[in-house]
Amino acid sequence: MTIFKETLDEEFLTVPEVKELLADIEQERSLDEERELPYELARTIEHANRFTVLTPDDARALVDELRELDKVDESTAYKITNLLPLDRDELRAIYAQERYSLDGDELDEILEIVVKYV
Repeated sequence: MTIFKETLDEEFLTVPEVKELLADIEQERSLDEERELPYELARTIEHANRFTVLTPDDARALVDELRELDKVDESTAYKITNLLPLDRDELRAIYAQERYSLDGDELDEILEIVVKYV
């Protein structure tokens, strides 16, 4: 017998937004002295703290600005915001799974937007 789980809702988040949510969870759990942080949660908080560069507001603004471009869909905008590529090769790696490729001018346009926020 197989049990299937249905996805009810899906929402993209940036790493700074995740960090903010995890900080709330960590604070909530720290109030209860008997409740320990599970290993996975502690590692996730550590990862979010280590790799967060932008503020949640800046990350959201970057996603919105990237979404205005024709060749950037929602999931790709979040990938770019989370990874913050600084050169064409890093950006091409993000687009490697797409069915289309970007020319140099389109790559540079995206990189110019990212550099404004870094």
